[in-house]
Amino acid sequence: MQDDIKKEKPEVRMRAYRAIDEPETCEKFIKGHADVLTSIGITRVTSSKNGWATNPAVFVIIVESLDGKKVYGGARVHVSGGSEPLPIEEATGKMDPGIYELVWAYAQHGTGEICGLWNSNELAGYGIGTPLLIRTLIAISSEIGVKSLFALCAPYTVKPVVNCDMELVDSIGNNGTFYYPKLDLVATVMVLNDVAALSKAREDDKLAIFEMRANPGNLKINELKNKEISIDFQLNIPNLDQWDLSQAIDTANETFLMSELFSPVEVYSE
Repeated sequence: MQDDIKKEKPEVRMRAYRAIDEPETCEKFIKGHADVLTSIGITRVTSSKNGWATNPAVFVIIVESLDGKKVYGGARVHVSGGSEPLPIEEATGKMDPGIYELVWAYAQHGTGEICGLWNSNELAGYGIGTPLLIRTLIAISSEIGVKSLFALCAPYTVKPVVNCDMELVDSIGNNGTFYYPKLDLVATVMVLNDVAALSKAREDDKLAIFEMRANPGNLKINELKNKEISIDFQLNIPNLDQWDLSQAIDTANETFLMSELFSPVEVYSE
């Protein structure tokens, strides 16, 4: 596989699946993500904990070889109301408990978080990284049914999510920022308020996302960043008939109402 990916025109597949349906693929994702984080000196990140692999409310995008034996990158959508809190809640809750109430308010209509983005050095420079993964996550989020999405962004991911209609949440932390995952790193809380419309997204980002939605199983890219690369998109999520967003919404609601954090507040509405 090493030789294959170093060809003049790499060939890969970007594929969506529900985490609980493919434990072996999740293990490949976990190992690849851990290797990338370790290489930059980060060993403890809430979004890289492994509990997501058995969370029924997690959906995954992977960049893999065409034979499925090698994973070169990926990212995830966690839906509120799964078997664990959203990574953004686990990451920032001790610093500002207001995050729980904020997520709960959005969860009334179905919310989630994009997280766990990584890209291997083997495909560095080909354009399969943050912007493309973010677009793809937003594309499948409409398939999942959520109305909004959170993200806890490293500085280099703020601009790509803003381009896709995400906005700063300045009511949390220090005007929307936290020192995370280390004291010398800043993370910014962002939210996408309307997954379907993307009314404030940059035009090329919006068009790319809409194209993915319109052709989830029949889309191919042959060039990125002026480099030849073949990307076969398979974004139809298998077994989606077994997914029930309303159940996740009910679980998110019950979990918060039973917690010590609950007090009557005005619920977010569209």
